[in-house]
Amino acid sequence: MEKRTLPERPGWRDEAEKLGFTFADMGGEPYWDETSAYRFTLREIEEDIEAPATELHALCREAVARAIADETWLARLGIPQRHWDLVASSWTRGEPELYGRMDLAYDGSGPAKLLEYNADTPTSLYESASFQWLWFEQQRAAGVLDGDCDQFNSIHEAIVARWTQICADGEDVHFAADPDNPEDYATVETLAWAAREAGLGAHFTALGQIGLTEEGQFADEQSRVIGTLFKLYPWEDMLRDEFAAHLQSSGTRFIEPPWKAVLSNKGILPLLWQMFPGHPNLLPAFFLDDVQEALAGGSPAAAVAAAFEAARETLARGHVTKPIFSREGAGVVINEQGREVARTQDDSYSHHPMIVQALAPLPDLGGFHPVLGAWIVGEACCGLGLREDRSRITHNLSRFKPHFIEG
Repeated sequence: MEKRTLPERPGWRDEAEKLGFTFADMGGEPYWDETSAYRFTLREIEEDIEAPATELHALCREAVARAIADETWLARLGIPQRHWDLVASSWTRGEPELYGRMDLAYDGSGPAKLLEYNADTPTSLYESASFQWLWFEQQRAAGVLDGDCDQFNSIHEAIVARWTQICADGEDVHFAADPDNPEDYATVETLAWAAREAGLGAHFTALGQIGLTEEGQFADEQSRVIGTLFKLYPWEDMLRDEFAAHLQSSGTRFIEPPWKAVLSNKGILPLLWQMFPGHPNLLPAFFLDDVQEALAGGSPAAAVAAAFEAARETLARGHVTKPIFSREGAGVVINEQGREVARTQDDSYSHHPMIVQALAPLPDLGGFHPVLGAWIVGEACCGLGLREDRSRITHNLSRFKPHFIEG
């Protein structure tokens, strides 16, 4: 893994605008940044990223099964009790997942470490699946990249195939998001584009325009009943929404399914560590309530005492605290050697329960810290996107960087 300076494509901003990639620059800074790109070897992609991410997803499914069978875990994950049956029944019926993105710390040496799993409403999909591939094809055609280079990116093809697996031929799917958020809109349009290619009917509807019929069914702004809904709206908010009482009785099928409320929750990280301690791609993780006193030299909760003692030295060298619900680095605090060294300004999620996770430092490449986004479609890893930032905590304005495979 290395970061390589490359020439930008002439006129790429005009092309981005023409394609509707309106957030290529944000906040006066580039969001899409092709002044350099990350190079991986094929071995690094296949052995260090693709295979481990696919295995991690399988472990995550085991963790979901454990949590759903144990109400203690559903409570710790902050899932409202009145919706436990909705979440559990979606799992026992085998409702299929569509996609997700694992954020990994990786520097080219040693195993990639799972930082968190954005398994419900991950964005940066358009730039990962489409604009990054366009960059690769054009740079290869221009001779900037060798003809035998490749890119780990079959995201679009995998989503098309997944739609054919999880929906009936010609099925109508509503896609709901905030139309005033360009990144959210681009994400659902990317998914809808793949759905149309899979032969499905795809209809966009603004989240705020969804209402209820007299029969208690969800309907769009044209009063069309919503049978299947892809929603870019996280389950932790949906379960507390004013319409939450109608989620089960509406008859709507939701994508992602309700059991993703378990998997998209950062509380899944302590459960994964409890079930698979020492796994090379996992980091020691605990609920802060269980170990807060122990981090200050006291004793941990009895239930995690042995696991904490095994990880005590690792956590003392460095650990991260973060809320079980949060987005774009909100509420993240990094501690090293007993002192706080970084925190985000956004604490809007910090009133939620917190977890503690051992620190896996992001590498420093030219003053930027990259984090890998391994895309999961269905149950397999199929592509990669990277974000980087001068800050050690990735946030909503962190830059997207393209990648290629050479060697």
